[in-house]
Amino acid sequence: MIIAVDASGGEYAPHEIVKGAVKAAQDFKIGIALVGKKEILHVQARRYMKDLDITIVDAPEYIDDAESPIEAVTKKQNSSIVVGTMMVKTGKADAFVSAGSTGAVMFAAFAMLGRVEGIERPAIGSIITINITSPFLLLDCGANPNCRPKHLYQFAQMGNIYVKEVFGVAKPRIALLNNGEEEKKGNTLASQTYQVLKASDLNFVGNIEGQNLSKGMADVVVTDGFTGNIVLKTLEGVGEAFIKLKNNTPSTSSADTMQLDAGFGSLVKRIDYRESGGACLLGLNGNVIISHGRSQSKAIRNAISMAKQSVDRHVCQIIQQSKFTEPVTPNETNGEEKS
Repeated sequence: MIIAVDASGGEYAPHEIVKGAVKAAQDFKIGIALVGKKEILHVQARRYMKDLDITIVDAPEYIDDAESPIEAVTKKQNSSIVVGTMMVKTGKADAFVSAGSTGAVMFAAFAMLGRVEGIERPAIGSIITINITSPFLLLDCGANPNCRPKHLYQFAQMGNIYVKEVFGVAKPRIALLNNGEEEKKGNTLASQTYQVLKASDLNFVGNIEGQNLSKGMADVVVTDGFTGNIVLKTLEGVGEAFIKLKNNTPSTSSADTMQLDAGFGSLVKRIDYRESGGACLLGLNGNVIISHGRSQSKAIRNAISMAKQSVDRHVCQIIQQSKFTEPVTPNETNGEEKS
């Protein structure tokens, strides 16, 4: 297995990226291809290359967050994002991990790898671990701000496959993020999607409200990319606030305080983006993991772990082999399916 890693992307590149990639190579015994400026990466990684399966792939150009993703990907064919994605397309890498420009990674992946047949909108899926005993996959987390019910239905289908294969859940519980539990609640998208999911053969458990996300009520939570991205960034902001609070809280020798601090630290860890490492792009003909732009070594190591799991469990191939049909609605007539 070879995981291509964008060593130029992110605020802490290349040092923290290389550090995380080295740790992943040590922990998982896999091949790592560091993609970026060869002369810099050689200095950073050469002492590890003798004992670990680490190679350097030259990509002298860099795509900045401020650049237009479409224009940058089109013009900068020697950028780390384009070169890394091409490695997946040509089979030189089994997956690509990047903390670089999210827009550029998404566009490069869509344009170069292509969508799985039958999938209209690939989605970003993020593993949320607020409840350590019952993590769930949230999707879409930002790829599709405007959706129709059929898109959320496909997100649910892909999420169902991912959780089955990666989490080992035989019959994942699918929930629809909404502002109420009742069937008729929500805007037009939510109310129509509810009917589509209810009529499907998925294990649909109904609507889930924001305050119930931590209660272990679902394995897959689907929503549009606009809402999903707000949820993800809200959790990230809460996590950062807790980390700051924890770091500024004076420690004492009291047993009760120490126990409370241990529980607080556990909560902080569960909502810290550095723990999960990244989000997977589902619905493409290749494995791509998008990491947080501020990812340091631990997050990169964990993002590579996520990529490895996707490859090990053949998630992309299983999605490719699945048949994605038009959703059935309760208004179906004469055997025809409606979207």
